[in-house]
Amino acid sequence: MGSSLLRLQHVSRNYDQGNIVALKDITLEVRRGEWLTIIGPSGSGKTTLLNLMCGLDLPDQGQVFFQDHQPRSTAEWAGLRAHNVGFVFQAFNLLPTLTALENVQIPMFGICRSAAGRRQRALELLQQVDLVQRAHHLPNNLSGGERQRVAIARSLANSPPLIMADEPTGNLDSQSAEQIMALLNRIHTQDRTTIVMVTHNPLVARMGDRRVNLVDGRIAIYPELGAADPCIS
Repeated sequence: MGSSLLRLQHVSRNYDQGNIVALKDITLEVRRGEWLTIIGPSGSGKTTLLNLMCGLDLPDQGQVFFQDHQPRSTAEWAGLRAHNVGFVFQAFNLLPTLTALENVQIPMFGICRSAAGRRQRALELLQQVDLVQRAHHLPNNLSGGERQRVAIARSLANSPPLIMADEPTGNLDSQSAEQIMALLNRIHTQDRTTIVMVTHNPLVARMGDRRVNLVDGRIAIYPELGAADPCIS
């Protein structure tokens, strides 16, 4: 496994003037090229942790490093995310008035690509997720599995080293979920893209290299997925 890509040191996050403790003293490293799965029940702090790992939220205490650099502001994080982080969400987050081809191009604006270059890159990515034939369809004319494959193509637009996936199968039937997990696994295996995935589904969690079990804002780490593991029943 590669060197450190992301590193959290003693990170905590509170809300409502400290009355709600979302995360407590989290220390965690994500190595370059690994697939880390964060699993836990609703309300355990999974999405908060994901947001802190990529600067969508900032900690009240502790430090977050990306490639051994500590971004100091939301603006610095925004610039870093544009080039280094792709996102896949449970709700797909596709713009309903744009076609699949246009949705995939969105992250490329402002990254010094021409209109022709953006279009060509988007077509290549839709081909990669087996959806080039649906390039000119609006999201409402796509199935849930197809919309998530468009979202995955969009996440790869700028060839980021890191993909953040927040419940990527949460809105899908079992067959579509299997297809999405197989696609993510292919991206991880072939391109050595680092994946950090949040899920509450123990079966989906088995796909990763390493798992973090999150309960009440605290973590327990299980290094090997094949070993006895109390977060899988």
